[in-house]
Amino acid sequence: MIKRILALALAALPLPALAQEGEVVRSERANFRLTTFATGLERPWGAALLPDGRLLVTERPGRMRLVGRDGAVSRPLSGVPQVEAASQGGLLDVALSPDFDRSREIFFCSATLVQGGALTRLTRARLAADGAGLEAVTPILDATPAQNSGRQHYGCRIAFGADGRLYLSTGDRNVDRMRSQRLDDLAGKVLRVDREGRPQADNPFAGQPGARAEVFSHGHRNPQGMARNPWTGSLWLVEHGPRGGDELNILRPGANYGWPVVTHGVNYSGTTISEQSSAPGMVDPIRVWTPVISPAGLAFYDNPAFPGWQRSLFVAALNSPGLVRLTTDGDEVTGEERLLFDRRIRMRDVLVAQDGALLVLTDEAEGRILRLAPG
Repeated sequence: MIKRILALALAALPLPALAQEGEVVRSERANFRLTTFATGLERPWGAALLPDGRLLVTERPGRMRLVGRDGAVSRPLSGVPQVEAASQGGLLDVALSPDFDRSREIFFCSATLVQGGALTRLTRARLAADGAGLEAVTPILDATPAQNSGRQHYGCRIAFGADGRLYLSTGDRNVDRMRSQRLDDLAGKVLRVDREGRPQADNPFAGQPGARAEVFSHGHRNPQGMARNPWTGSLWLVEHGPRGGDELNILRPGANYGWPVVTHGVNYSGTTISEQSSAPGMVDPIRVWTPVISPAGLAFYDNPAFPGWQRSLFVAALNSPGLVRLTTDGDEVTGEERLLFDRRIRMRDVLVAQDGALLVLTDEAEGRILRLAPG
């Protein structure tokens, strides 16, 4: 509730302006020029970089658009299915198939109404050759059971692992927290499936009575960022804690990340959720943020444009709003730097463009894509 109140208060403020369009910002390891790359987006949530340099962007109210290399925003694409755009729900992440060059296949996830309530849905589609719409739109996985009360904590990040499989994060839905611990329930999990939405035979709980075969890991609260480490192949996941206790985790098959049995946070009222912050059989996060940053999209940086940012992980932060840069060594975090926190701009996702610039989606009614380029 406190996070929602703060978000509404920030949304009521005037649209934050860049201190000076094109200004050069000095950071620990690089200076960058900050500009507005694109405008005219409503609550952009996820984006995928096409091979030709354009961006495929989702807007939470239920639209998908293409953003040109010049920042021009297209009309809404046709063929996007209806979503449950209420509270934290709507059209959320989007990702390209690994063979997009050949198949033009994309995957996106959304909050969707079905019989019994709302859930996180994974959908496969094909981007039309003319870029005007989606074709062959097919729902392939629902994170059941649906929940009638509450429209929060959908998770909904997509990543492809080094194994070529699709990984989808789902949230606990913020009503019955123990859904995250139940293996017959797809909420509060990371799921591992093929491109048809089918669980893999080597998934950790495949064949176990009373467990869903799609489950790769469990005990997650609201994971809104996931990315593959290009140097180790591991998948890294960030998730929102309650009041305190945002987490960065490295995914392991069959692992239990603890929520709500263990947590570094408390209820928004200040009352205790659990006396334990660690327990046998549960995996500890590799980093915890208290006070929270409300971490969202992730991007590893491996481009010569910013030599000082090599082997960094960038985290889009919603509250406190800004961009977090983590220095990494293999599967360890060795340092942290906070960028643009003085701008009061809620940041939802971050990508690395082909030229090495960072592109950041802002969580605003008059949403933008910011560009951080060598300055």
